[in-house]
Amino acid sequence: MRSLRVDAVLVQAVIAGALSFAHLHDLAAAAGQDGWKAWAYPISVDLLLVAAWRKLRSLRPAGEPVRAAWFWFATALAASLGANVATAGLLDLDHVPDWLSILVAGWPALAFLGGTLLVHSPSPALERQEVPAPEMTEAADLERAPEPEPVPDAAEPVPALPAAPTSALPAVPAALVAHARKVADDHHARTGTSIDTDTLRVRLGVPAQLADAIAAHLT
Repeated sequence: MRSLRVDAVLVQAVIAGALSFAHLHDLAAAAGQDGWKAWAYPISVDLLLVAAWRKLRSLRPAGEPVRAAWFWFATALAASLGANVATAGLLDLDHVPDWLSILVAGWPALAFLGGTLLVHSPSPALERQEVPAPEMTEAADLERAPEPEPVPDAAEPVPALPAAPTSALPAVPAALVAHARKVADDHHARTGTSIDTDTLRVRLGVPAQLADAIAAHLT
């Protein structure tokens, strides 16, 4: 049978919590909050302290602002420490100042406001889930993009142009013939049909007779 081990830190936390709870109760009772109301004040302070601490633990790893959580944590801690100090003999509990009675009476509304803001503030994890990942957005854009139209294979042989009589055709430089062949291949790749002599003449910007001569070299 395993022996029970006593955690010194846990025992210390229980003692400190019990003493703080009692001090808050005594201060609330001295400020006019008698009966069950005096017992509710320590619970309210401790709950706000725990809620603020939990919020801090969730915000800090995410790199989110923690100013509001620190404010409510410090408020609850000040209420707890203030009760401990006030009941240590520095304050006459039989004649509590009016301003302290006002603070004690207004605490429930303040604690409710702080707890509501802490619990219902947006969670960083949920906000990140609502933002679509860049990879998913790009994938959706690719799915919506229209499919490219099929392009005729440029490697297919270009149909021969109609032959023209070569006896009356002028001489054509080899460089011009090579350029014309590229134009003809590009035309066939884009349209799927062979280029005619008129289109070749317009594309090259040459006279009709020279275009006929070039077309003859392309056959």
